[in-house]
Amino acid sequence: MVPFSFCGQEMRLVTGVPGRASALFWPREQALLVADLHLEKSSFFARSGQMLPPYDSRETLERLSMAVRLTGARRVFALGDNFHDSMGPERLEPHAAGMLAALTRALDWVWITGNHDPQLGPDAGGTCLEELHTSGIALRHIAQEGTLEAELSGHFHPRLVVETRGRRIARPCAVMSGNRMVLPAFGSLTGGMNAADPAILSALQPAEAIEALVPARERLVRYPLWRKAA
Repeated sequence: MVPFSFCGQEMRLVTGVPGRASALFWPREQALLVADLHLEKSSFFARSGQMLPPYDSRETLERLSMAVRLTGARRVFALGDNFHDSMGPERLEPHAAGMLAALTRALDWVWITGNHDPQLGPDAGGTCLEELHTSGIALRHIAQEGTLEAELSGHFHPRLVVETRGRRIARPCAVMSGNRMVLPAFGSLTGGMNAADPAILSALQPAEAIEALVPARERLVRYPLWRKAA
C-alpha cells in the first residue's frame, strides 16, 4: 500500500496486481473504497449470445476479499456500477453469491448506486445509497462537475497511457485534482479510459492542476495531466 495525503486525510492506494492501483484504503474510516466492480458483466452479455468467461464475479470478489484482509478494513464503500445492471445480484452463481453474502455480513458495506445499477434489491446485501457524505468527503459514482467540496468517485475507469521505446503502456490509476479524486475500476472485466481524456479533465473542474497517481513499488508516482494556464 502506498500512502499519500488527500484533503487532510491519510489515504493509501491498494494494488491488486503488483504496481497497479486498484482500490483506496482510508485509515481514519477503516474503510476500503472500490469503484466499478461490474459484477455479473459476463452473464449480462451472455443473454444476448456474446459469451465471456463466466467467473468474472468470483474473481473480482476474491480480489476484494484479499484487499480487505490486506488492509484490515471494517467497512467497504463501493462507488457505483457495482453490478453491470440492476438485475445482477439475481444472476450470481451460488459460489459468488455466498462470497458476497459473507462479505456484506462481516463488514459495514455501503453500495453507492451508479448508472449501470441505479436500483439494487435485497439480494445485494449491505446498504444502498445514491451518495454518502462522511468526514467531510462526498462519495458518489460520477464526479460532480463544478463542485468545490471534497469528493471521491469512480465511473471513468482511468488508465495512465504512456508511450515509451515504441511501446504503449496502459495502467489503471487514480486521477486527482486538489480536492477530488476518481478511482480506478476494480472489476476483472473492466476496460479503461485514458486518464488525460477531456471527459475526465472536464469532470474534475474547477481545478488548478490534475494528475494521475500510480504506485511504483513503495512510492507514488505523480504524472501531470493538466494545469491551469497562468
